[in-house]
Amino acid sequence: MLFSNLRAVRGPYPAELQQLLSIARARESRAWLSAWKGLAPGATPLYWLPDLAAALGVAGVAVKDEAVRSPLGSFKALGAPIALVRLILRLHAGRDLEPTAILSGRYAGLLRDCTVISATDGNHGRGLAAAARDAGCRCVIVLHAHVSSEREQAIAAQGARIVRIDGDYDDSVREAARLADEHGWQVVSDTSYAGYEDIPRDVMQGYGTIADELAEQTGACAGEPCAFTHVLLQGGVGGLAAGIVSYLWELHGARRPHCVVVEPRQADCLLQSAIAGHAARASGSVDSVMAGLACGETSPLAWRYLQPAVDDFLAVDDAAAVEAMRRLASGSERDVPLVAGESGAAGLAGLIALRGNAEWARRTRLDADARVLLINTEGATAPAVYEQLVGLSANAVLDRQAAWKDARPSRRA
Repeated sequence: MLFSNLRAVRGPYPAELQQLLSIARARESRAWLSAWKGLAPGATPLYWLPDLAAALGVAGVAVKDEAVRSPLGSFKALGAPIALVRLILRLHAGRDLEPTAILSGRYAGLLRDCTVISATDGNHGRGLAAAARDAGCRCVIVLHAHVSSEREQAIAAQGARIVRIDGDYDDSVREAARLADEHGWQVVSDTSYAGYEDIPRDVMQGYGTIADELAEQTGACAGEPCAFTHVLLQGGVGGLAAGIVSYLWELHGARRPHCVVVEPRQADCLLQSAIAGHAARASGSVDSVMAGLACGETSPLAWRYLQPAVDDFLAVDDAAAVEAMRRLASGSERDVPLVAGESGAAGLAGLIALRGNAEWARRTRLDADARVLLINTEGATAPAVYEQLVGLSANAVLDRQAAWKDARPSRRA
């Protein structure tokens, strides 16, 4: 299903939104995180895929590969850690802590009695657990019934205590809030709710790192058109999309790119929000192979940015995401093979769906001159699931990638 958002606007980035999410805060977050050993050094690669672009009949397709952001395997290594840093700075405002030293463990003695808690579908909890361990905090992660044991083990390996509940992601969010109230713990969630916005804002500021790197990699200039005519972003509760579209809107103003949010058909809370005109619930069961996007309730804070800045909302089937995973893994003569997890491939699934429907392509202005940006938000964060869906292990695809790079000039920006 495609919904064109008539409430989307073009013009200067509003001052009231800039107070919460801004280029300046994104760059500050990027600088603070640069010293953390949990991240790979430097920017993640931006790959152009000319054969994919030719097959889809567009001028260009580029993929920013967040799978290599961190050993944690996803973009969530930017959100939870920076939110933890900013939380600690607020809790100890009178101590003049050095932000870049928090995740190095310099203040572990001060933080040993601090416990953070969050609900997760996998990647956010893994990022928070790793950051809490390195800072010297305790960490509790609440998992719902649909989170795989493989993802649970990956989170526990970072030192977190796991709490399992029945129900879905939204039930786990409520349980994390209840446990925090009961024990005096600090919730570090990537979704906002009534009375809880500071930390989700900080998480989204961390995601702005991706857009800041893109600006450098493409030589973007303030007020000038973006290097991409279209940007397709994963849905979920809306945090990633808000963190990126806010940056692009501030940087390019009225000349911002056409933004499309892609989410699972059965977890379409953002599309339903666009229809309703306010943050709303998904219309389906929420359970999806795209585990990182299997969210039933929109983050109200993220929606403040998405409603005016996202032009279209698209819901796709799980099978489309699996096919996109396989297409990225296969590569081609000119396209580097990429390991994209179930949620990581959602943007390509959306692009294929849009170009395969002439009316949808017309409505989204996705024509032969389009230059499209996709974000591969995760690698094989559940390796067994990845191998089952793609038919190859992630390591086999990485071997294929290495051979491609050895044999051909790099297509990395």
